[in-house]
Amino acid sequence: MLRGLILAGAMALASCTPTATAPVAARAGVAGETALPPAFRFAGAPQRPIPVQPNGQLARDLMALSFQLETGRALPVFTRFEGPITVGVEGSPPASLNADLDALIARLRDEAGIDVSRAARGEMPSITVSALPRKTLQAFVPGAACFVVPRVTGWQDYLDRRFGGAVDWTTLKTRSRASIFLPADVSAQEIRDCLHEELAQALGPLNDLYRLPHSVFNDDNVHVVLTAFDMMILRATYDPALRSGMTQEEVAAVLPEVMARVNPAGRRADDAAVPESPKAWIGAMRGALSPSASARARLAQAERAVALAQRAGWKDARLPFAQLALGRSALSSDADRAIAAFLAAGTGFRRLYGDEIHSAHVAVQLGAFALTAGQVESTLRIVERALPAARDAQNAAILSTLLMIRSEALTRQGAVQPAGEARAEAIAWGRYAWGDEVLARRLAEIDALSPST
Repeated sequence: MLRGLILAGAMALASCTPTATAPVAARAGVAGETALPPAFRFAGAPQRPIPVQPNGQLARDLMALSFQLETGRALPVFTRFEGPITVGVEGSPPASLNADLDALIARLRDEAGIDVSRAARGEMPSITVSALPRKTLQAFVPGAACFVVPRVTGWQDYLDRRFGGAVDWTTLKTRSRASIFLPADVSAQEIRDCLHEELAQALGPLNDLYRLPHSVFNDDNVHVVLTAFDMMILRATYDPALRSGMTQEEVAAVLPEVMARVNPAGRRADDAAVPESPKAWIGAMRGALSPSASARARLAQAERAVALAQRAGWKDARLPFAQLALGRSALSSDADRAIAAFLAAGTGFRRLYGDEIHSAHVAVQLGAFALTAGQVESTLRIVERALPAARDAQNAAILSTLLMIRSEALTRQGAVQPAGEARAEAIAWGRYAWGDEVLARRLAEIDALSPST
């Protein structure tokens, strides 16, 4: 039974793996749909609890995030904005950007306690959001989906100053201006995801750490909106005991009292420090996830990442994440290996966090495999376990794909009305996740999954 599931499902899964980075063209018809529902959008903050972090580890996380760039370059002093912060938008962005930006600013005020608001008309903002064509962005910063730079206000200011020291984060003593550059001609979810990560980095931490399982400050992209952990880090960053210009030693000295305020539940025995990710493993993961690499190269790098994680004896999310990457890399060439890797990743994530968003990423793959094999009841069990976490994590791409799979499984059971409701909801979330053209392809891919013969 498993063998049939593997062989029938491998190629289809390779094309329907969710992504929030697909470009959006003009509205295209979605096959079989006469009237599309309006795109849905999320409101509020994720509500599902995350594990309580000991304050000792939380302090180490803040130090690692605040005193080093993603490139590995050290930051000599702690920096943040001092005083009220305003955010402005440059150009003519899509309507979804303003709605999602307002929602994000409200969360930053409520959850992180940061004095941030929209800039008044005619006011020079502290942080400028510039939405530009993806082609324009990539002509100047190839490969960057979106990015943030200090000391500039808008796109032209960045072009005029991009070769000087003004845009070098390591030269800052405090923050007074910054600009976020993101693509305007992509899906609403991709724009929102960029807003969350880049505005958080404009305000605070500039580093990403693979060892953080509940954070957008992580290159794994498991989380796409700011989490409770991220808000705690930002609240600590703007605690009155800290100020721009402090050295590592000065920050470390006051962090115990800061963390006691922002994370009172974390006043407990500190476990051993979580080991940092070595450069070899980070390089292997980047290779495994590289969209420009060949399938063979991605598979080789994913194998290397899994081997390094196992050799290091890690007990955190980095091993199952590497196994998830291995499964995706193996889909087109070695179906047996792909399903084994997905099962291992799912087991690892559930052991660590239960049925949370990490497991939902795996459930997309396993649900599609089960659907392909004609295992309708198994398909529905997999999907139903994953849907709550996908909703709470506000990942419309994962949510839409799970609902598509659910709709197809219900159709095969003859449950016409629930299947239609699931499909309509999948389309509404898919329009937000990808836009209509990519959504049409996703629906066709799920519809094409047929039982093994």
